[in-house]
Amino acid sequence: MSISATSSSKIQTDYMKLLVTQLQNQNPLEPMDNDQMASQLTQFSQLEQLESMKSSFSDVLKRTENSYATSLLGKRVTFYATNEVSGELETKVGTVDSVLNDPETGENKLGLTVDTEAGAVEYTLGLNAVVLVQN
Repeated sequence: MSISATSSSKIQTDYMKLLVTQLQNQNPLEPMDNDQMASQLTQFSQLEQLESMKSSFSDVLKRTENSYATSLLGKRVTFYATNEVSGELETKVGTVDSVLNDPETGENKLGLTVDTEAGAVEYTLGLNAVVLVQN
């Protein structure tokens, strides 16, 4: 079951519980106003629609992020890395060799190689760490 289906089901269940509780506790001499019930139903319906939109936007964002990460393959990217000796930030430039998806966070990561005087060094970084992309 998807997250949006679970959220929608929970919203409907919560609304029905609330409605039943209101009906059980209402004063028989002053029954609940039909307009008020319709208003509450409308509000829950709107909430359900917002949850559905949130899920849809999240899916679109994930697909866009995947496409962007894949488009970086073979490109030179600039990022900052901490120098292990001095502890200072250094600008690094490397070529993206692979795109990975972290199974724990779902985040796309770039695998890249930086050529140094001592040889090639492998880095893995998130998309948010990229500060410049070059062909």
